[in-house]
Amino acid sequence: MAVKRAVQIGDPAIRTKSAPVASVAAASTKKIARDLVDSMRHHGLVGMAAPQIGINTRIFVTEIRTTDTRRRGGADPVRVFVNPKILKVSKRRVADYEGCGSVAYAGLFGIVRRAHAVTVSARGLDGKKFVLRAEGLLARIIQHEYDHLEGKVFLDRMTDMGSIMGREELLKRG
Repeated sequence: MAVKRAVQIGDPAIRTKSAPVASVAAASTKKIARDLVDSMRHHGLVGMAAPQIGINTRIFVTEIRTTDTRRRGGADPVRVFVNPKILKVSKRRVADYEGCGSVAYAGLFGIVRRAHAVTVSARGLDGKKFVLRAEGLLARIIQHEYDHLEGKVFLDRMTDMGSIMGREELLKRG
């Protein structure tokens, strides 16, 4: 298990657009994916992108499960996205609270409007290309993690800064 510190906002890695992965088969690519999964679970997140562990390469992982701030809803297994590309987004937008491992020390959450559904293409660790249509929470996580690869954080997507709240307040609201 290789848990990495979640790089915090202000670190240049968070604001740098990530480079494509040259070789999915490379041992370094597989190590980054393993480190992301271990770190995501350790930090209680449902997604994590390589820039969040200080590596500006186009990889992110997702896993929907119960965490300290996510206590209800469905589950989705670990997914690894190498060189992802969002192909399509739904016209329907949904506003909901988001937080981020890279603003975790600030403990901030805020409302972000995102597409309800997305279609994304990527490569898995087996090197095979896949296309996934996701909706709801998984679609939100994919968009959030994809933003990290583009050098963006959820705060950049907020239109109402008045919706920001701390972790404790969010937990009180269920």
